Amino acid sequence: MSLAVQTDSGGQRPPRRWSLLRWASLLRWAPLQLAALVIVLVACLPAVEPPALDLPPGAVDIGQIGDAGTKTTTNDVTVAPGAKGEVVGSSTAAAMTLSSGGLTLRIDNPQGGDFSGAVTLLLVVTALALAPAFLMMMTCFTRIIIVLGFLRRALGTQTLPPNQVMLGLALFLSLFIMAPTLRQLNDEALQPWTRKEISQAVALERAERGIKAFMLKNTRKADLATFIRLSGAQRPRTAEDVQLLTLVPAFATSELKTAFQMGFVIFLPFLVIDLVVSAVLMAMGMMMLPPVVISMPFKLLLFVLVDGWTLLVSGLVASYR
Repeated sequence: MSLAVQTDSGGQRPPRRWSLLRWASLLRWAPLQLAALVIVLVACLPAVEPPALDLPPGAVDIGQIGDAGTKTTTNDVTVAPGAKGEVVGSSTAAAMTLSSGGLTLRIDNPQGGDFSGAVTLLLVVTALALAPAFLMMMTCFTRIIIVLGFLRRALGTQTLPPNQVMLGLALFLSLFIMAPTLRQLNDEALQPWTRKEISQAVALERAERGIKAFMLKNTRKADLATFIRLSGAQRPRTAEDVQLLTLVPAFATSELKTAFQMGFVIFLPFLVIDLVVSAVLMAMGMMMLPPVVISMPFKLLLFVLVDGWTLLVSGLVASYR
């Protein structure tokens, strides 16, 4: 495409050609212009009101359910095509029953003792999201994984055992050590709640009491006193009065301290082997040979001869009994 423009002097300007760069600049803004056009068209469309439900005589409107003291507003209720809906109102609960499929939508909790289904689902999802933090901060998992890490560093095996093996071993050792506590939680909290003998609040209270008993048994008094002082709260009269938010960091700090102490004990014999090997290599004039290459086989030999895995696992389990 070319354009010739007549000038005032009678001559013609040279034709201007649409370059590829100019076409690219126009196409760059084309999606934005198209999106703006679609938004304007959607905004200009007339609003369509949803069809109203045919309520039987005596039923309550779906928009306002409840009495004057308890008012529940519901929105976005979808009814299957051809189904007859019925909305029943009361002061404590509201439900919509579909006659075609026998589906009941519970908007509020009729009992009042347990949470509604939506709240229970929200609590379960939240618990699953926080499960790694609970596992590390409220169980013996932290101590075990740190001790296993110290053992791997002391042996000098770098990536052996692999991280997956160490995590799996730490997880199942934690379940083994906490089996009495988990059994107590199952017998006192979970099973009575599943049989509808106690409410969710009572079950959570019993579960908290059981896990607090485990953490108090394995927390140093000095660490617990430090966090009680830092919290600024009054000194609790009994161990059951200690707040969970105060007990968890005290327990985690105590676990870290114990794990580092056990790691120091693990490092000592292997450190002696490193010193002996280094001294021998220096005496032989083999300074260019890395001591780790020579000392690692002797470390593995010592660890296997003394049955190191059995001693380590037995020590970890005995530290909680």
